[in-house]
Amino acid sequence: MARLILSLEGQVMAEYNMNKERYTVGRLPDNDIRIDNAAVSGHHSLVINILNDSFLEDLNSTNGTYVNGKLIKKHALQHGDVITVGHHQLRFMEDDEQQDEFEKTMVIQPSARPMQALRAAAEAAETAAAANGVDARPSAAASAPAGASGAPPAPTPKPAKLQVLSGAFAGRELELTKTLTTLGRPGVQVAAITRRANGYFIVHVDADKPDHFPIVNGTAIGAQPTLLRDNDVIQLAGVKMGFFLTG
Repeated sequence: MARLILSLEGQVMAEYNMNKERYTVGRLPDNDIRIDNAAVSGHHSLVINILNDSFLEDLNSTNGTYVNGKLIKKHALQHGDVITVGHHQLRFMEDDEQQDEFEKTMVIQPSARPMQALRAAAEAAETAAAANGVDARPSAAASAPAGASGAPPAPTPKPAKLQVLSGAFAGRELELTKTLTTLGRPGVQVAAITRRANGYFIVHVDADKPDHFPIVNGTAIGAQPTLLRDNDVIQLAGVKMGFFLTG
């Protein structure tokens, strides 16, 4: 569900969840979003929601409707667009942005990964997987080329996800679909979750202190990889997350 956040000179005044098909914006009391200001026309603009898309239309207002500083008649709204109506602003926000912000904050992109430490962590995960009787190869879906034949494919692990349990992003989820997902904050604490054929391992990668290890179910995992089980609770870089098998 999308939202519109009304503000004036940087001060938030109201927030509107877009749970109806049509929202009118204007000065008169019959508007869904009323802005009682002389610079705003009686019925200034209209927002129409169709499935997952939102569209803005100017209703022949006196002072016009602007999006990101440009005068518009009709406009397909995108996340972060700023609509100016008179002296007021309406910021268009989509619900999945908090998920995006969580990923920007906690999920480390390949270009920023400490590669040497990651290679060592991946090798340790393979050793641990073998010791636990778990096939250490990545899942067939992640490793086999299209159309590959011959040896039977490695078993596919059950789908899994992380759910944030604490902080500003509580409730947000991250599907563990990659062979390697690197999490944390560089310079504070970094760990990797490796998706092997029959399970998921969390591995310490780097931290600000030598003994600053991730915590699983209240216990620091140390330098060795740890096999994650359904409903485990992970604490990493100040964030508490639940690990859940979903299939």
